[in-house]
Amino acid sequence: MAIVLQESLRGLFYAPFYVALAHDAYAKEGVEVRFVSAPEPGRAGIAIMSGEADVNWGGPMRVMQTYHNDPACDLVSFAEVVTRDPFLLVGREARPGFSVGDLEGARLASVSEVPTPWMCLQEDLRRAGVAPETISRVPDRTMAENCAALLAGTVDAVQVFEPFVSTLLANHGCHIWYAQASRGPTSYTTFYARRGTLTARRDELTRMTRAIYKTQRWTTDASGAAIAEAVRPFFPDVPPSILEAACARYKSLGIWGRDPILPRAGYDRLLESLVSGGFVHPGTPFSVAVDNSLAEEAVSGSGG
Repeated sequence: MAIVLQESLRGLFYAPFYVALAHDAYAKEGVEVRFVSAPEPGRAGIAIMSGEADVNWGGPMRVMQTYHNDPACDLVSFAEVVTRDPFLLVGREARPGFSVGDLEGARLASVSEVPTPWMCLQEDLRRAGVAPETISRVPDRTMAENCAALLAGTVDAVQVFEPFVSTLLANHGCHIWYAQASRGPTSYTTFYARRGTLTARRDELTRMTRAIYKTQRWTTDASGAAIAEAVRPFFPDVPPSILEAACARYKSLGIWGRDPILPRAGYDRLLESLVSGGFVHPGTPFSVAVDNSLAEEAVSGSGG
């Protein structure tokens, strides 16, 4: 029986997951995978709990959110792929030497589609000594709407992911103010499933984890152009030059992990952001929400 693998949303920062599909990596490890998309990001964890999907790739944020709503749930993250924050702040004007504290006095349009980007940025602000609630922020528009507002001059900066970033830079002469990846490890995207699934289908999931680890090794060595070429079928509407620039930028920012072992520091940084932002309380401990045993087995078994 095939493993039903679900994506939360279509995003270029998930590139290694798409590379694995494009390279038929799971079949090469002897696992049959059926790929599906969640109807909306917020339903990803629900689909896992209901049995509609076996494995999801998405944020540990969703795991913590599910525990927050149902402390008796048994979701667990077991293979990390995106290890740093893929969102950036982009403005119309160059701001050399910009720091997060400089957002005071600026009009910022933040991401509304998912909660994690703002949760992480507001924690950056707190650590810079700025109260997040003092920021002049537009919180309720899509990234596409925010980009239009930036170009119209009604906001000073937008919080977006690729390929919005490369499009704004290449086509409109905008500038990157801050890459959220620069704060360091922040666990952003993993495989997650129910603990019962990890037990019942451990061999298949270890093989899946080994497949994603081999894909991570390929991505680490590949150029931005090669990554863009591999994921192009999943982003047919993105111009090739923009796709290549976006993949190269993400690679240079180090957002993709070199192996699937989820570091405690990255998980704790995310947890602190979600707690300080009031998204979860008290938050789910690493020991409850993470199982690195499959990743460790996959890495050791692959000679990594």
